[in-house]
Amino acid sequence: MARNVGTVSRGIRCPIIREGDDLVELVTTAVLNASKDEDWGFKVRDKDIIAITEAVLGRAQGNYATVEDIASDVKEKTGGGTVAVIFPILSRNRFAICLRGIAKGVKKVVLQLSYPTDEVGNYLVDLDEVEAKGIDPAHDVLSLEKYREVFGYKKHAFTGVDYVEYYENLIKECGAEVEIVFANDPRESIKRAEALIAADIHTAPRTKRLLKEAGAKCVLGLDEILNKPVNGSGYNKDYGLLGSNKATEDKVKLFPRDGQEVVEAIQKRILKETGKHVEVMIYGDGGFKDPACGIWEFADPVVSPFYTKGLEGTPNELKIKYLADNDFKDLSGEDLAKAIRGKIETKDANLVGKMASEGTTPRRLTDLIGSLSDLTSGSGDKGTPVVYIQGYFDNYSTN
Repeated sequence: MARNVGTVSRGIRCPIIREGDDLVELVTTAVLNASKDEDWGFKVRDKDIIAITEAVLGRAQGNYATVEDIASDVKEKTGGGTVAVIFPILSRNRFAICLRGIAKGVKKVVLQLSYPTDEVGNYLVDLDEVEAKGIDPAHDVLSLEKYREVFGYKKHAFTGVDYVEYYENLIKECGAEVEIVFANDPRESIKRAEALIAADIHTAPRTKRLLKEAGAKCVLGLDEILNKPVNGSGYNKDYGLLGSNKATEDKVKLFPRDGQEVVEAIQKRILKETGKHVEVMIYGDGGFKDPACGIWEFADPVVSPFYTKGLEGTPNELKIKYLADNDFKDLSGEDLAKAIRGKIETKDANLVGKMASEGTTPRRLTDLIGSLSDLTSGSGDKGTPVVYIQGYFDNYSTN
């Protein structure tokens, strides 16, 4: 009988995970229980994928740090004088608490905001309005006073927050002086501050390079803050504050660390319990862009920091519609289906540059699967921090 189902993605409900919990045991048990569910069960198969959100790994590890921990590290590494914070994203969840820690560790914050949007697409002001006012974002530097004179008070379309005002007040509440400047060249802050923190995520390497080439002596990225424990705090040696989330009003949950042994242990446990070889990954933001608001869902440094070996690489796929419209344009029905299946079964191991693969997605498997997992689990109250994916590596020729 012909197979009628392709890829299936399921959210797996789990207990609420706390610090110190055995994530390997909890995830394995949750998956096996779900597979036996009377109404929603499934068979565990080879090459199935278990994806686990980074948040529960970080919580199980207890990878937390306080505002005071951030402040202490910033003060030690910058000298605690006037520090520029360059190109932060506009986020109460992702960045505000980091900014609170930075402000508590210095005398003055020079906050340099990119405009009209931040790095991930949050608008400070609409681009059409910027152009209508005769402002050139590539060259024009605006003070806070000039920004208010030209654009007034702008609230985020979704959160209803004026992030300029919000960040300004937050810094003042922490006891630091504040100067806000709007400019898209990071070197603008060199003359304003003694130390510089590149607060962007994916463009930080370029930002830091430009600053250092321009002669800046003290340049840090968020990845260099809390990259070691401070007063017994959590840390992440690779990413520091990058990928952190607000946990409480004075504490952040850092991006998880030491997760490779976790994914490999879950893989081994499933093999022991079922005899099936599955792949396992930890995922964060999916890295997709919302077409309505233009916001890029990628505030984490990477989509997947840890994954088993079977998830390395990129897809190697043929475009079915190309084959149907070109190679087999004179066929239809079962003859067409049979011809396409045969083409897929005999496809080259590397289709890069071949017309028949044009338009297929060249992203890494972990990025694609992370996007699927992020959309499946959601970010609210679904209670499914584990996603179980079947048939992802199958194709039209797979029975």
